Amino acid sequence: MAKVKKAYYCKECGNESPKWFGQCPACGVWGSCSEEVVARVSEGNVRRSSESRPQKVADIAEADHRRIQLSSSEVNRVLGGGLVRGSMVLLGGEPGIGKSTLSLQVALATEGIKTLYVSGEESASQIKMRASRLGNVSDDCYIYPETLLENILSYTEEMKPDLVVIDSIQTIYTEAIESSAGSVSQIRECAARLLKMAKESGTSVIIIGHITKDGAIAGPKILEHIVDVVISFEGDNNNVYRLLRGIKNRFGATFEIGIFEMREEGLVEVANPSEILLSHPEEQLSGVGVGAAVDGIRPYLIEVQALVSNAAYGTPQRSATGYDYRRLNMLLAVLEKRVGMKMFQKDVFLNFAGGFKVQDTGLDLAIVGSVISSYFDRAIGEGVCMAGEIGLSGGVRPAPRTEQRIAEAARHGFGRIIVSGYLAGRGLRVPEGIEVVYINTVSELPKAMF
Repeated sequence: MAKVKKAYYCKECGNESPKWFGQCPACGVWGSCSEEVVARVSEGNVRRSSESRPQKVADIAEADHRRIQLSSSEVNRVLGGGLVRGSMVLLGGEPGIGKSTLSLQVALATEGIKTLYVSGEESASQIKMRASRLGNVSDDCYIYPETLLENILSYTEEMKPDLVVIDSIQTIYTEAIESSAGSVSQIRECAARLLKMAKESGTSVIIIGHITKDGAIAGPKILEHIVDVVISFEGDNNNVYRLLRGIKNRFGATFEIGIFEMREEGLVEVANPSEILLSHPEEQLSGVGVGAAVDGIRPYLIEVQALVSNAAYGTPQRSATGYDYRRLNMLLAVLEKRVGMKMFQKDVFLNFAGGFKVQDTGLDLAIVGSVISSYFDRAIGEGVCMAGEIGLSGGVRPAPRTEQRIAEAARHGFGRIIVSGYLAGRGLRVPEGIEVVYINTVSELPKAMF
């Protein structure tokens, strides 16, 4: 008979302890201790499997590596070319960002595969309403509102679907654990059993996970360790664009991103992000520059907007939307020291078109160029794009994947792109119709862009 006892878990990392603790001995977080009642099977009932045996690498037969091509090319891109059979994918994101919509939309629109959509948060009629709004109703998609794991595994074994979607893992519970759904032990046990089912049957599993206020996926850290792929759905509820970003991928790279636009009929793929991140005003305005950015291996152009004005209250204000505030201060200090601009007397506000969050250091030139343009109230030359990183010495370093940035600028009709002088003579492949201007220091930037 199973023994019932109490255990203490860390809500941040999932570390188990036999006694209460104030600070987690594993991750060092204070106040993360959670007391739960767990069921332990007695030692006499433990059965050891004899099906698995150690094998030589050369004797192991290779499995079928063909991936499941989902209906969304952006999702396939982030997954590394499609969904691997028998894999387990964790999809995380803020509430209301569109995780359930994306999962249901993919399940409804993908043809040729049988999908079981398990919902622990909505009824069948509510999901039907959302499916009707999305406009795709597949005959191979089955809706199952259930929260008990044993029932889910039973129907999965009976139906033998190609894909199982769990929405969400925090609502699923198993009778083997006596704690409530969403607890550390429940999430860990349910995820482990779903993973075992996926590996044994070859059924792919997508589980949706909630996130904490700090942006981390709720539950034990082991949840991210045991799954094969972790992808994050990001965006701002006040904007219509969403980014699907890979965090972990055992079957591919994590530098790909997918971009979607939230509309009334659901999520629509954005194949050309540069189009939505650039405006085309009738007249050139000061403080507006265009930078060639790269996220992973995907280049895109983004509009950088800067406003420089006199400080009204003595202490200048610094505001950056979608950019690292500390790096903005560093670039302003470089302008003051190396170019002689009196930034200590100016308020500076920075913004990126579309509400995007950018971490690419290759946009330093575009940011500084926009600030200089607003400072002198002079518009940047028409058809000018910039790509380069600025150091503390004022030198301009080459941005990663400069050739892809140049090609993207040329594809959108830009006639000039300013890059680092270190690339001169390196044999860059430059498309026809675009001029590459090389500069070595930030002091050369005003002449190049005006």
